[in-house]
Amino acid sequence: MTAELYRDPWGIPHLRAGDARALARAQGRVTALDRAWQLEVERHRAQGTSAAFLGVEAVGWDRFARRARLDDTARRCFAALERRDPETADWVVAYVDGVNEGLAEGARRAPEFAETGLAPGRWEPWTPLGVWLGAHILFAGFPAKLWREEVVRRIGPEAVDLFAADGPGTSGSNGWLVTGERTGTGRPVIAGDPHRFIEDPGVYQQIHLSCPEFDVVGLAVPGVPGIAHFAHTGTVAWAITNAMADYQDLYRERLRRVRPQGPEGPERSQGSQGPERSERSEGSQGPEGSEGSEGSQGPERSEGSEGWEALDPDGEWRAVARHVETVEVAGGEPVEVEVVETPRGPVVIGGAEQTEGVEAISLRYPPRVTEDLGFSALLPLLRAREVADVDRAFDHWAEPVKVVQAADTEGRVLHRVAGRVPLRGADNRTRIVAAWEPGHAWRGWHEMPYGTVEDGVAVMANQRGPAGPLGVEFAPFHRAARIRQLLDERPKWSAQDMADIHMDTHLASTAPLMDHLAALDGLSIEATALRDWLLGWDRRMTADSMAAAAYAAVRGAVVRRLAAHPAFAALADPPAYPEVFRPWLALLPRVGFALEHLLKAEELYGIDRAALVREAVEEAAAQPLGVWGDTHRLAPWRALPTTSYDEPGLSGDHDCVLCTSAVPGLTDLSARGPAARYVWDLADRDQSLWMVPFGASGVPGSAHHRDQLPLWLKGELAPVSTDWSRLTPEQETEKGEDDHEQ
Repeated sequence: MTAELYRDPWGIPHLRAGDARALARAQGRVTALDRAWQLEVERHRAQGTSAAFLGVEAVGWDRFARRARLDDTARRCFAALERRDPETADWVVAYVDGVNEGLAEGARRAPEFAETGLAPGRWEPWTPLGVWLGAHILFAGFPAKLWREEVVRRIGPEAVDLFAADGPGTSGSNGWLVTGERTGTGRPVIAGDPHRFIEDPGVYQQIHLSCPEFDVVGLAVPGVPGIAHFAHTGTVAWAITNAMADYQDLYRERLRRVRPQGPEGPERSQGSQGPERSERSEGSQGPEGSEGSEGSQGPERSEGSEGWEALDPDGEWRAVARHVETVEVAGGEPVEVEVVETPRGPVVIGGAEQTEGVEAISLRYPPRVTEDLGFSALLPLLRAREVADVDRAFDHWAEPVKVVQAADTEGRVLHRVAGRVPLRGADNRTRIVAAWEPGHAWRGWHEMPYGTVEDGVAVMANQRGPAGPLGVEFAPFHRAARIRQLLDERPKWSAQDMADIHMDTHLASTAPLMDHLAALDGLSIEATALRDWLLGWDRRMTADSMAAAAYAAVRGAVVRRLAAHPAFAALADPPAYPEVFRPWLALLPRVGFALEHLLKAEELYGIDRAALVREAVEEAAAQPLGVWGDTHRLAPWRALPTTSYDEPGLSGDHDCVLCTSAVPGLTDLSARGPAARYVWDLADRDQSLWMVPFGASGVPGSAHHRDQLPLWLKGELAPVSTDWSRLTPEQETEKGEDDHEQ
């Protein structure tokens, strides 16, 4: 059967085909036509080969991707998927076939290929799994354990809680569910916005997928078949936020070289380990809770060759896999990368051949252990007809761990956590643990908790909610409390009303700094006027607000002074860890995001915070002030930073519902924010609404590359349209499966 492609007025692809496999192929092909450059960037990032055309700036990521073994993990997960769930594996292959079919034409449309000299490559069956893993490997924020370790080592354990806040590298979201008793139609509404680094092209793709089995609209991840995170099937809808769960562990490793075996047995030499341990304790276990498993190691070294060993918790030294790979660099010299894997997992810091002062640290993450990325949930989600179907589908979910909300046309609702979080000791969750010590093994998996719906409303905003037992650090309650407050202001809501919540700019986290401002005296005339003005401000971070700009100026000056204080000098110079971890280890952003804790603490290492705030107010009063949008501007990530646009000023801030995050004290530019907005109406799917920051097309200069940006800025939403008679047929996207060579 021929698959058909239609477009709505926003250029959003609407696809229909005779079966799920043909539809997956059509989805892959249209994604390659619209997003060829994005797809190839993500494929190369998953493989650790992006520096070959992006240059030296991409080396840090490629080094991490190689050392963390992202591509190899994707291969293993796909091979396991073929064994466990051949239908889904074949469906993924169909998507890949479509991508390969459309890439050449998509590359001709995208100027970045010519600019970099990149030729479109070929996707493999496991490539979508690699794209998914590359996009989410840092979602659990395991580098925060590196930060806590440094805080404990350099200042002391009592300082850890002072810096506990939504970390600089984590990604969050808003989401809320309103039951039928709180809507004008008597049917539920689900709404929200995922917060991620804003990328151009966008990280979400609006799409409509239809075949005899299902008809679904939602936000897909380019490079991955189906619609995992946000979708509406007509009778049931769902959405997610980051659960802020902790499911990745870091281990200190003791490694030593093993030379070829001679007549007296193998020769040993001291490598990167400390004093040898001989005590016996926990031995290796299987993948359900282990220090060592077949799924977590690379190929074994050959007998008689020089190799390396790691000290296990039972006191035994066991072989580790080690090899060297080369990262090609456009315009630069190739970079060699040492890839080491112990029974815990890949070594992501240090290595067998140690750099002075840098220990070997391995990463243990669930897909490397279980060979499962949760793709078996994708087809059941598309086929879902009611809440119970969504619930069962998410039982298969793996990574990232998330909070799910769902509702159906019969009024049933769901609020649960989905994913895989290992059972292990408390130290694993907060610190780097010693691989050679007992007590740090994985012992199975947590049962996923369920949340509640109270007074017809459930709110999720990365706060400590149903996922509380699974995490360590969560977002402050400000966004969740504000959404709940806004929802309580009306007895009934409609889908169209939800944009008011999306765009709310009230900043509740101002309170500690405002308390310090209110207590100041002895200020200059200019600083007194500024202080009094701020105390009367409505605390809304709107782009046209001079008071918001003044508050941000004072806040930034306070952050810089705190970060420069001798009390924190020990944290000023981060350890010599790979650059991909630097956002978690830089002191200034840590102070900026933890400012509430630092200002509210009963005592702060003798720091005279009143004096610092006084100096900050005087500094801000001496500077000319504009409006918040002058400096708080959109700063999206692009693989080619040479592309330039006059990006707009923004409303919102990190702790607003309109979460357009800057880094206080460092920059007012916003690289993170709502990567999409959605409103799913269970009374009538065609009354649903959505938008993305830029547009449906990833091709610069095309009509739909940035046509949704005005909507994003104003908080307006485009209508969801599923009426084929109102859509425009574009062209045949592919021949039927029987007409192609298989």
